[in-house]
Amino acid sequence: MLAVREAAFELLDADRDGLGEGPWWSVSEQRLYWVDITGRRVRSSDLDGNGLREWSTPAEVGFVVPDVDGQLVVGLTGGLARLDPVSGAILPGVEVDSRADHRLNDGKTDRAGRIWFGSMHRPETEAVSRFYRVDGAGVKTVFDDIITSNGLGWSPDNATMYYTDSKTWQIRAFDFDAISGTMSNPRVFASDPEGEFVPDGLTVDAEGCVWGAKWQGSRVVRYAPDGRIILDLRFPVARMTSCMFAGAGLDTLVVTSARGEADDEALAGRVFLVDPGVKGIAETPVPARVLAAALGATGVIPMPQV
Repeated sequence: MLAVREAAFELLDADRDGLGEGPWWSVSEQRLYWVDITGRRVRSSDLDGNGLREWSTPAEVGFVVPDVDGQLVVGLTGGLARLDPVSGAILPGVEVDSRADHRLNDGKTDRAGRIWFGSMHRPETEAVSRFYRVDGAGVKTVFDDIITSNGLGWSPDNATMYYTDSKTWQIRAFDFDAISGTMSNPRVFASDPEGEFVPDGLTVDAEGCVWGAKWQGSRVVRYAPDGRIILDLRFPVARMTSCMFAGAGLDTLVVTSARGEADDEALAGRVFLVDPGVKGIAETPVPARVLAAALGATGVIPMPQV
């Protein structure tokens, strides 16, 4: 049965983002990482707002994922890089998309530590963007017909992968081979009403339900594993961007948001902390073999640009 309610939340003690995105919880550090895409910064804090840190990036930054050495892999406008959180230095990695009308967007690791990420067409009108996977062999283009590559996640049994192309207004599900890191049998998991709001970032809880943030929808929706909406949480901000389970028990839902052009919402761009009544699944940092590929040390040549 669908429940619609106003979200009860606390706010992370951090200033507002322009376009907050990509929350990622480090179990080993007990710290949250996220990005402010338009603010060109990577940010980090515990859930009390203690030890808030941020690092500037030379371009818009679509995502951040920690690696096993305590450094950070970031997706910049056209490629991957490694950010040293001690010095703030950035080591460039593999360039994957140099087209002026594209930038990298959301990214995440699977449970083997492979990095999955995609690009987006800035006018968001043509299906010419790409979705990539980085493993020990290098960078591979998985799809090349995406408009706005966005949220992704995996079921608790690792047999289903969820992937969002926002401007098709769909979250798709795939059979996932955890050994090879391959996707098959695509089908529509959930659709949003075209023109009303847009599916953005997502995460999966320990019960196998998918939580999806809705851009221009002022909400985060919880889907049952069969795609039924079972919870619709409403927020006082239109542009909800992504979500991630965090905290010592993985029982806090972190939700990022963005400001609009008019900037007429006092809480837009803040990070929201919600008690969801369910736990999440721990994320996996980037292992050494995948890091080497992301930094271009494997000799694998990325897909030529057109």
